[in-house]
Amino acid sequence: MDRELISNSGTNPHFERLLTALPAPLNSRRRLLQVGLGSAALSFFGLPALAAAADRPAIGFTPIAVSGDDLVRVPDGYTVQLLYAWGDPISDGPAFRADAGNSAAEQAEQAGMHHDGMHFFPWVENGQPSSTHGLLCVNHEYTDDGLLHPNGMADWSHAKTLKSQNAHGVSVIEIRLGGGAGVRWQLVRPSPYARRITARTPVRIAGPAAGAAAMRTGDDRRGNVVFGTLANCAMGSTPWGTCLSCEENFDSYFNGLEQATPDQQRYRIRKNGSGYRWHEHDSRFDVATEPNEANRFGWVVEIDPWKPTQAPVKRTALGRFKHECATVALASDGRVVVYMSDDQAFEYLYKFVSRDRFDASSPAGGGALLDVGTLYVARFDADGKGRWLALEHGRNGLGESSGFADQADILIRTRQAADLVGATKMDRPEWIAVHPHSGEVYCTLTNNRQRVSTDAANPRAENVFGQIIRWREAGADAAAGRFAWDVFVLCGDPQQSDPNKQGNIKGDPFGSPDGLWFDPAGRLWIQTDASGSVLNRSDYQRLGNNQMLVGDVVSGEIRRFLTGPRGCEITGISATPDARNLLINVQHPGEVAGRTDPETPLAGSGWPASQFPEATGGRPRSATLVIRRRDGGVVGS
Repeated sequence: MDRELISNSGTNPHFERLLTALPAPLNSRRRLLQVGLGSAALSFFGLPALAAAADRPAIGFTPIAVSGDDLVRVPDGYTVQLLYAWGDPISDGPAFRADAGNSAAEQAEQAGMHHDGMHFFPWVENGQPSSTHGLLCVNHEYTDDGLLHPNGMADWSHAKTLKSQNAHGVSVIEIRLGGGAGVRWQLVRPSPYARRITARTPVRIAGPAAGAAAMRTGDDRRGNVVFGTLANCAMGSTPWGTCLSCEENFDSYFNGLEQATPDQQRYRIRKNGSGYRWHEHDSRFDVATEPNEANRFGWVVEIDPWKPTQAPVKRTALGRFKHECATVALASDGRVVVYMSDDQAFEYLYKFVSRDRFDASSPAGGGALLDVGTLYVARFDADGKGRWLALEHGRNGLGESSGFADQADILIRTRQAADLVGATKMDRPEWIAVHPHSGEVYCTLTNNRQRVSTDAANPRAENVFGQIIRWREAGADAAAGRFAWDVFVLCGDPQQSDPNKQGNIKGDPFGSPDGLWFDPAGRLWIQTDASGSVLNRSDYQRLGNNQMLVGDVVSGEIRRFLTGPRGCEITGISATPDARNLLINVQHPGEVAGRTDPETPLAGSGWPASQFPEATGGRPRSATLVIRRRDGGVVGS
């Protein structure tokens, strides 16, 4: 979701840098798990390319034109299937009502709103990971309550609050590819694995901040259990077969004080939040009533899709901020590395390095590795080098004298700790991807129209279009303390009269990069999230609806593969192990500024019903799609 909010008014330098990791395919219990990371590149600052030209994957499709149509377009030779839309039952629950008249209880058994990050976990069949059967974890980032209820937010009530909370969180669904002439993916219904995790699901708190005084509330005097996860944005996966769901804009849901404290201001906990009104019927979202509840959100949440009765876990060692993503790699000695981003203007890039090593022969206890280790924040220097700065009590000036009582305090107030050590303020860092062969790391910086002072990593004032940055860890070791970096691409429109807005794209122009993912061959998939306020107008008038592109990180060539319906964001990307089935999400089709008017719900878009006859109309609906080549080949090749 495109937001240009600023909560970092600190004066620490705008330096730059980040980190990377290596991939590792691993067998675990009923499935084969694959974690791949890396990056390859030519560089503006002399960063050596690690990917040999012989290893470059082919980009084998003809790029498509920009589009302002209310449908999803893909290249010739490809098909698009609607798989899982808001309101679809996850198992054998109730169907979606076209007027959005489902109850809160029914919503808890259906797909949530506004699909975002996701990951496909394959079944293991005959000792091999299946490309026709698996579990899919899907994030549901936020709700548009103008669409969620038949009459929107009128007559706001406890029942509407419950429904809104139940439309947040995560879906776990079981899916299978059917055979025969009409090859289609279907949800397995009923499924013992299917479940919804919502803003009301009990979630365990683990790591150094568990039990801290600032994590205790009237309902949880031990500070180790919280109801729910929300604002779930992108997602990562672990070598032991779990997903990492990231809590991003959690501040939106809290009713803050008339005069916010400095800590609340740093996380934008403000009066009325973003207007969700949950606090009117759920007092834990009222800061005056429960001042510590907001501290219990803004974490990375681990979910085991294979254990439907197991509570999710908030891993506090990974820090508290507006998590966009959590991309996992393994260091050369087997330690677990998690790359993370804080999606807000002038915020930071982070990585966590576990103390202990991952043991592939005993994967069941892998989650505990995320509870003990060191959290770092990135500094990008002007000479194309960078450092990881430890956010650890007793190091880098982080101690009682600087206002941090202990490590739990640092993790709860991660942004303030990063301010103090002098991390580089970035232009809205979002998704992070690691090249599966080279181990280089890429990160999207969506935009920052409020930037005045520039630096090497963020070189444009009033950054309308954003950029993609990349780095390589020293010694190709994800746990290294230093790295080399460069800018992979400056996004823009070459037809702009202002040179600052032209960019340097080799191929199809785009702006506001957001989603980012490497396929197994090393093609870089880029998804965009330009705000509805600029789509098809102003600086973006020639760029059409949001889109998905494919990049060659060696040559820099970028081709447009997909365009979405009106008002949407293209997000969430995963694939089956054979790379012949690509899954993506279309979020908030038809989005307008503020909440949708329930009297005219289709004013912005009628998708997916406008394209897929099987979809129930009446409301635009976020949805998961499956993209396949008609000849059954590898997508993108």
